[in-house]
Amino acid sequence: MVSLTRFVCSVFLSVCCLSYSLSVSAGSEVSKSTASVPAIAAASDLRFALDDISQKFTNETGLKLKISYGSSGNFATQIQNGAPYELFLSADEKYIQQLHRAGIARDAGVLYAQGQLAIVVPKAGSLSVDPELKGLAEALVAGKITRFAIANPDHAPYGEKAKEALQFVQLWDAIQPKLILGENVSQAGQFAISGSTQGGIIALSLAMSPTFAKHSDYAIVPAKMHSPLFQRMALMANAGETAQHFYDYLRADSARRILADYGFSLPEQP
Repeated sequence: MVSLTRFVCSVFLSVCCLSYSLSVSAGSEVSKSTASVPAIAAASDLRFALDDISQKFTNETGLKLKISYGSSGNFATQIQNGAPYELFLSADEKYIQQLHRAGIARDAGVLYAQGQLAIVVPKAGSLSVDPELKGLAEALVAGKITRFAIANPDHAPYGEKAKEALQFVQLWDAIQPKLILGENVSQAGQFAISGSTQGGIIALSLAMSPTFAKHSDYAIVPAKMHSPLFQRMALMANAGETAQHFYDYLRADSARRILADYGFSLPEQP
């Protein structure tokens, strides 16, 4: 009887230990899974293109991503102040170069695209769109422009280039009091097609998206009107395997085709 009791107790203890071991192992796997979802910072001109690419990536690999969109300048500041982004896709390569010099980016990264500008107006609006911005100039002279949207030139690359384009056609001084500044180019785009402004200058990649195309008309602003929008991405020093996989995926043909579909020019592959 004593022997049987000892046997039962031994089995019970073994089961309990096994159960505890499995519980700890399962908990570790959950934590590992949660930790493996990288935080990615992306310029807001990528909102629609990168949504498509990341969804395709997740469908093909099962790996999840957490993407935040905003102005490149603000992201660079956040990363320098310790924000735990593992991959940064900037709309202006200078921010990647700054992070590399500071030892925060793993390396100098790669060019993934060259952006373009577009002037957009609501479909019901009276402002005509043309590449040379002649319609905008005429509307300004006629006093028909009360509000016009661009991204903030101080920290948003597309706002900086919009300012350059307006200076190129000598409209900056006249239009400056009318400007509504978006925190980033995506917000400027929302202002431009909302009907609360007469239009705006934003990223072509946003103007070409189905969401914008339903509500607005656009014309491409010639590249000669502004300095190039070289867009660079880099892994940060804290990048994990999933971020590395996505970084590699962004340079593959399938991702590059999606970027091209949204109006980005593509750099030569190294």
